Amino acid sequence: MGGCSSKDGTVSQGDVRVTTGGGGAGGAGGAGGANGTGAGPKATPKPAKPLEVESVVCKVDDMKDGEMREVDVGKGKALLVKELGEFSAIGHKCTHYGAPLVKGALCNGRVRCPWHGACFSTKTGDIEDFPGLDSVPKFEVRIEGDKVIVGGNSKDFASHKRVKTMCIGSPDDDKTALIIGGGAASVTCAESLRQEGFKGQVIIATKEKHLPYDRPKLSKAMDSKPESLALRNADFFTIYDINVMTEKEATSIDTVLNSVSFLDGENVSFDYLVIATGGKPRSLNVPGNDLDGVCLLRSPEDGNSIAEKGQGKNVVIVGTSFIGMEVAAYLSDKSASITVIGRGSAPYKASLGEKVGMALQKLAESKGVRFVMDNGVSEFKGEDGKLKKVILKNGQTIAAEVCVLGVGVTPATDFLSDSGLKMTDHGAVCVDKYMKTNKSNIYAAGDIASFPLAMADNREVNIGHWQIAHGHGRVAALNILGQKVEMETVPFFWTQIFGKSVRYAGFNEGFEDVIVTGDLNELKFVAYYIKDETVVAMASMNSDPIVSQFAELLASGRELSKSEIQSDPSQWSSKL
Repeated sequence: MGGCSSKDGTVSQGDVRVTTGGGGAGGAGGAGGANGTGAGPKATPKPAKPLEVESVVCKVDDMKDGEMREVDVGKGKALLVKELGEFSAIGHKCTHYGAPLVKGALCNGRVRCPWHGACFSTKTGDIEDFPGLDSVPKFEVRIEGDKVIVGGNSKDFASHKRVKTMCIGSPDDDKTALIIGGGAASVTCAESLRQEGFKGQVIIATKEKHLPYDRPKLSKAMDSKPESLALRNADFFTIYDINVMTEKEATSIDTVLNSVSFLDGENVSFDYLVIATGGKPRSLNVPGNDLDGVCLLRSPEDGNSIAEKGQGKNVVIVGTSFIGMEVAAYLSDKSASITVIGRGSAPYKASLGEKVGMALQKLAESKGVRFVMDNGVSEFKGEDGKLKKVILKNGQTIAAEVCVLGVGVTPATDFLSDSGLKMTDHGAVCVDKYMKTNKSNIYAAGDIASFPLAMADNREVNIGHWQIAHGHGRVAALNILGQKVEMETVPFFWTQIFGKSVRYAGFNEGFEDVIVTGDLNELKFVAYYIKDETVVAMASMNSDPIVSQFAELLASGRELSKSEIQSDPSQWSSKL
């Protein structure tokens, strides 16, 4: 097995060789180097066609096994990796938000992004876990004497993103894959079908007016316009023959006739159906919840409206989990006042625990955010239809022109009530490890899916993470094509407030203890969530790439015990 590392290193540009010839193997080449048997490095033949750019980036013995370096190649950069004596080189930035992969976790032939957990093969550059849609470029590596040379074509260095090869539809294939919903699961499913050679019709039907967009940004950058949030532009879907139907709300499914009815009266037949309609935000069933100024956040228009209405106004936010806290952070320097109402004793208590929650509450308070905890809303009061006051359950009155509700979501599955699909009591669609429902040609993915989580002994769970939705979409696509691929991933999510990011990996529902190392007051810490004497999840701030390392540990099937953390928390990563 290969080693794992998070070592950071850079190499200044070495000898650069620029040719005027075309062609070049670009992203298709393999790694040079030793064969891992102790025989020493082997000379690697030059490519059949000259590469446009080549650089000597280091000597063979400059790097240890399990080490990564960001190296200069001409005017571009690459991530150079050494594992089992072999060198390989791929793009140096994560394709999700551009994190430097050199600061990530390297383990057994893949590197995991330090920010949000996406994984890329060090041999091919292909994306292997999410979030994100694109792979990274793959560069040529060869050994001449004791020199390591990296090369490629200029276009491969011009962007850190690479779209995997995709087919288009064919009139000879009469199959239709219909995907309902416009989020990460839908786009990943559609693209995976084309990547794996599906030439039938691929249709994405979303009730929104926009092309699928990056939903996690809604609460972090609330003034963002839909076009800036789009996961792909219209031309992309046209090129790869993916039909995106907007303002197309599903109202029912006929699982006998294999058709979906939509609000506009149209029926669309399918051979394969993927349901990925996501969640809908909960409201509060209290008087005055329909006043102008009481807001839910679901769409770019919602975010833009809240950002505009909140300018210079008194804002109340109900809910102290991820949406509520991110909205509070965004509006903190724009509104006259921000008051956050929470029903527990600390923000994030259920997800991150009280210790971490209190530290993040102190951060928000230092930015002027006020908290009223162990409380709730009993009534909204207004004048002329506009919100003026929020009345709490303890009788306290808070002046407010805007109130944002961040009190959770429910699966958007009301239209499935007569479908015959197996569902949970709270409306999630039950699927197996292949994302298949009780109907053999119907799949569910994303926030609406209740699926067996491998790392939790296949316990049925419903997890609303962006990364999970991507994974669901791809697994559904692969199984539509008969590949029998199981859903195996480590849940990974993040939140960002006041320029500080929390990373999280694992599944900590029902955790019994939290061990925190580092300094909560300085917001540089690692929190280990314990259940049955085992670390089931980890969260961190300003401690990258430890959460990515932990995710790789879990992904490899290994465990971390409470006793290991108690004895020496700095040593567990040596397990990798």
